[in-house]
Amino acid sequence: MTFQEHIKQGIPSQFPPKKVRNASISHAPKRQDVLSSDEKKLALSNALRYFPKEWHSVLAQEFMDELKDFGRIYMYRFMPEYEMYARPIEEYPAQSKSAAAIMLMIQNNLDPAVAQHPEELITYGGNGAVFQNWAQYLLTMKYLSEMSEEQTLHMYSGHPMGLFPSSANAPRVIVTNGMMIPNYSKPLDWEKFNALGVTQYGQMTAGSYMYIGPQGIVHGTTITIMNAFRKKLGSGISPNGKIFLTAGLGGMSGAQPKAGNIAGCITICAEVNPSAATKRHEQGWVDELIDDLDTLVDRVQKAKTNEEVVSIAFIGNIVDVWERFDTENLFIELGSDQTSLHNPWAGGYYPVGLSLEESNEMMAENPELFKEKVQESLRRHAAAINKHTARGTYFFDYGNAFLLEASRAGGDVMAGNGIDFRYPSYVQDILGPMCFDYGFGPFRWVCTSGKSEDLRKSDQIAASVLKEIMHSSPASIQQQMQDNITWIEEAEKNKLVVGSQARILYADAEGRAKIAQAFNQAISSGEISAPIVLGRDHHDVSGTDSPFRETSNIYDGSRFTADMAIQNVIGDSFRGATWVSIHNGGGVGWGEVVNGGFGMVLDGSQKAENNLKSMLFYDVNNGIARRAWARNSGSLEAIQREMDRTPSLKVTLPNLVDESILQNID
Repeated sequence: MTFQEHIKQGIPSQFPPKKVRNASISHAPKRQDVLSSDEKKLALSNALRYFPKEWHSVLAQEFMDELKDFGRIYMYRFMPEYEMYARPIEEYPAQSKSAAAIMLMIQNNLDPAVAQHPEELITYGGNGAVFQNWAQYLLTMKYLSEMSEEQTLHMYSGHPMGLFPSSANAPRVIVTNGMMIPNYSKPLDWEKFNALGVTQYGQMTAGSYMYIGPQGIVHGTTITIMNAFRKKLGSGISPNGKIFLTAGLGGMSGAQPKAGNIAGCITICAEVNPSAATKRHEQGWVDELIDDLDTLVDRVQKAKTNEEVVSIAFIGNIVDVWERFDTENLFIELGSDQTSLHNPWAGGYYPVGLSLEESNEMMAENPELFKEKVQESLRRHAAAINKHTARGTYFFDYGNAFLLEASRAGGDVMAGNGIDFRYPSYVQDILGPMCFDYGFGPFRWVCTSGKSEDLRKSDQIAASVLKEIMHSSPASIQQQMQDNITWIEEAEKNKLVVGSQARILYADAEGRAKIAQAFNQAISSGEISAPIVLGRDHHDVSGTDSPFRETSNIYDGSRFTADMAIQNVIGDSFRGATWVSIHNGGGVGWGEVVNGGFGMVLDGSQKAENNLKSMLFYDVNNGIARRAWARNSGSLEAIQREMDRTPSLKVTLPNLVDESILQNID
């Protein structure tokens, strides 16, 4: 059977042979046993409804064994036998070019070179899933192969509810992930309802089919590190030979050493999982592997003396590194952490003093003790960081809920007022005021031809557009413009592609629309040989309401509301997006954030040009307007400039209050 025939078949007509997990790839840790006996039977019934009755007697025991062994029913028997990767768009069987592009993006998210736990359908972050099980994947791909331009596929937390009649102007796919009744959105609720097979954690770009490998986070991390060094060292001082100490090399966090190399510093990234560190080294994303603290200290001292630019993966626990560097009096200029602390009890953070294997066993067999060990480790972690910051280290939370979970563990991370954290998040100090408030955020695209020459041409187009815009841009965004011009001009040299032929940069509404329009024209003329998929990280100016990350620099009291993200996905859906998504969860945890994304297929048509102008304009300016209403100065400047440029845009602006008036009120 050909690849196309497999796709069009969906659930196989013949009972496939049982498959065993591939021992050579990373697998999700065993999840907690949280279901009662009756609930386990319900989970089995939920799983079996995908299959013919004559298969149920065999699958019932098999799925129960999966539930016992792994804490979830993944349906390994139904894993496809064909290779999983983003094929050129013409290889997908589809009536709709948009549907073919979505199939490409789904397979890219599950490519073993891209995905963290591919056989569990998890792209990154430990639990960021594209689907809950393989039946959902098979059905979804079948529906996409059949879809017309007047149908919409509705996805309920990985489950394809079905193809519904719509219109050519409607999105082709609507995705929701983990949208819970608020009182049922605690971490244990996710464990339960995910085990039942009725919801999933889509993270951000995993469940919306828009992950492009670690390149996406490399760019954001590069921008963050560069500006953090500017804050710490001052403008014009080289970060060569200066230390950036952090943790995490799995999934998105694996981008940190590559970003450090581009920024020009010494990056030390601790990772407890040897296979994750080795994978990044083999991919060329980290320069050196070290598994001994004495060796690490000697190597770092040498690198500082020689003012090197080098990235080092330390196979071990980050707490040990912070504490040893304190003993050795090794000065750390920048410190952060990108372990997956949105998922602290199920493999997102490994406590000091336990091996990887011991931790995995304890989290499944004795979760309460494991939680105690994690919280004890977080207290030590925070204490060690505090010693370094007392000497002048600039530490920032990289949005993975480190400070939030450390505070819940009783770590010394609170400010004097007992409300705020003593260290800023990188959004509060860097990306918020420098980028998001002005509309700059992670705009990305994928060349569906799979050809590197198309990606190279798109890089050239994007650089040319940004240079033209920069000539007339205000001083407040000149640094952002130049950083992104430099980024895109050096992108191919930095070998950022993993999986699909994809690229990312930060641009505002004007930049995104003009780059997209130039792409569409290049596709129309044949200069680029196939459609381009546009998207963005949810980690952006408008898409995400997250009080401890994306909206942490909103200070009018509204950072715990989620109107912006909901308005964003609804607004994008009728302005031309090819698909839209809205999720509970994301980078800081289930119940802690609501985030939305989109995908848009550019095919060179006039319709695509009309859609990109309308949707990209709203997608950015929705967030700028909200930030302006919160009295963020950069957003007030940016939205006023946009209203001057676009007479049909009318945004409610705040009247600023003189602080002296408030001071005199009893």
